[in-house]
Amino acid sequence: MGSLVKTTHIPVLSREVIETLGVLPGGRYIDCTLGSGGHSQAILEHSFPGGQLLGIDADPDAVQRSENKLKSFDKSVLIVNDNFVNLRDICVKLDFFPVHGILFDLGLASPQLEEDGRGFSFQHDAPLDMRFSPTQRTTAADIVNTYPEIELARIIKTYGEEIHSRQIARYIVQKRPIHTTGQLAEIIEQATGGRHGKIHPATRTFQALRIVVNHEMENLESALSQAVSLLGFGGKIVVISYHSLEDRIVKHFFQKESKDCLCPPEVLKCVCGHKANLKIITRRIITPAFAETEMNPRSRSAKLRGAERIITPTQQYEEAAEQLNCSVGIVTGHWRRPGLIEKLRKTFLSMQHNKPTGHQK
Repeated sequence: MGSLVKTTHIPVLSREVIETLGVLPGGRYIDCTLGSGGHSQAILEHSFPGGQLLGIDADPDAVQRSENKLKSFDKSVLIVNDNFVNLRDICVKLDFFPVHGILFDLGLASPQLEEDGRGFSFQHDAPLDMRFSPTQRTTAADIVNTYPEIELARIIKTYGEEIHSRQIARYIVQKRPIHTTGQLAEIIEQATGGRHGKIHPATRTFQALRIVVNHEMENLESALSQAVSLLGFGGKIVVISYHSLEDRIVKHFFQKESKDCLCPPEVLKCVCGHKANLKIITRRIITPAFAETEMNPRSRSAKLRGAERIITPTQQYEEAAEQLNCSVGIVTGHWRRPGLIEKLRKTFLSMQHNKPTGHQK
């Protein structure tokens, strides 16, 4: 590929992200998937003056790219090299809560696909790695070369939604050891009888391996729950997903958290005690316009969903504060200063009071 492609990064659904988050001057926002910093840059520009952003990414290369891209924003941005599964602990440690908006862009950054050596793509013959962070233990090579055939088939079917999962798993086991992406892609082509259509036959298997290596589904479910507790009243959470498994998790989470009761229909009186924490603000998924997909073909599968935090200030802000204080006690062995609860209370009440005028576009 040419150097232009390697150095050009286009954030997906950038305008829609800003609009759905409702970015305002002076707001505090979290980008849980920094990537190359495109969305973070747009958020910082629209939250000027006074806006603050916390950016998180497990990939140290992505952190370095983002630091270079966002250095002009100086003290308005904090960048952390960590996995968003640790979202609550990161925010508590940095005293970065409550916030006005949280973004998850679950797609791979362009450099991760285009750079040699990471193993995310079969376009380059590279070691079978696929780890977002080099500190992670398990690589794609470990899975491909050590997992039993039946488990490989399950992974490829479940996380890749691949109809030829059993045949691919059988070929993989027969051809072991496999060390590079090129070897694996060739084996999958043999297992499926070659190319049929536009999608390369290895696409779904590579997706499945990457998901398992990085625990993507489990981490997403955990991070979504943590994100809700970090939002102030009226705060927004926006998620961009790129395949049906991610989108299904986001959709079901938003639906669950927008209901007051989760009891089965046959239960006449609520016994679960669940209270709605979110209001869905994207009744239909938002997808890229034709012009964007023409300019950035990788955006074609993107789906954006958004929800807004709803809080009863006299009750639920105390619960959120208590949860956050308890998490600090576990992590650091001491309680936060008592004034933090009052700070949280005033923030929530202020956001509620100002919402009808100052917080609408």
